[in-house]
Amino acid sequence: MVGEGGGSLVAISDLHVGYADNRRIVDELRPESPEDWLLVAGDVGETVSHIEWALGQLRERFARVVWVPGNHELWTPATDPVTLRGEERYRHVVDLCRRLDVVTPEDPYEIWRGPEGPVRIVPLFLGYDYTFLPDGMDREEALAEAHRTGIVCTDEYLLHPDPHPSRQAWCAARLAQTRARLDALDEMPTVLVNHYPLVREPTRILRFPIFAQWCGTTATADWHLRYRAAVVVYGHLHIPRTSVYDGVRFEEVSVGYPREWKRRPNPPRLRRILPTPPGELPEWPAIQPLR
Repeated sequence: MVGEGGGSLVAISDLHVGYADNRRIVDELRPESPEDWLLVAGDVGETVSHIEWALGQLRERFARVVWVPGNHELWTPATDPVTLRGEERYRHVVDLCRRLDVVTPEDPYEIWRGPEGPVRIVPLFLGYDYTFLPDGMDREEALAEAHRTGIVCTDEYLLHPDPHPSRQAWCAARLAQTRARLDALDEMPTVLVNHYPLVREPTRILRFPIFAQWCGTTATADWHLRYRAAVVVYGHLHIPRTSVYDGVRFEEVSVGYPREWKRRPNPPRLRRILPTPPGELPEWPAIQPLR
């Protein structure tokens, strides 16, 4: 892993450090170079103390750590002494990250410089709005089907949108705020980091497709082109893989729960984002017309 000065841009997500086996993964994560930057694409843990411990450990080891929230960081579980909800909880974790010197979606977008040229690191907090729906179903029908089959995201009980009237409204507010920032950027390529996939396609391999309604928003379907993505980094699905859409590399970097990753042939590891790993796309896409 070599970038300008010997560093790389690496990523991981869905550490879920409430599990002892996953805490051991964090204990063992190390950069290959003291100049490596780490992208953490959400779901570090469910309590503020979990988040503080994990991000604090990682910040001590990596030259820069960039964090975006997953749904689990926004939960208000009964086991957490911090009882803040919704926007207040998110802002509390942002303040914690700033004390740790961890970059958040509320901070200026930083530039990582590697041998393929500079890229702007864009951490995103967008949420979801129940628009990844099965064909022929509206939101109410899809939610009813999820309850009928028992495939209901815990967000329905623990992720409160306060002061917004709904999770969809919170998502709409985040989309508007984020679009305004991104539209003001220059032409430099970006690395877009979001907990949820920006396009719906990765959710089509879910074991329970009805769960996709909690996995993103169709409003970001063209963002990888509109905002000149060199790479898109995401998590949430617990299906780590590399895929390509419209010539843009998408990297899911999830660890997931021990019952999931222990079945895989290889242990969880950091995923190299840049410089481009051998065998991946050798060139970033040029600015393209929207689909």
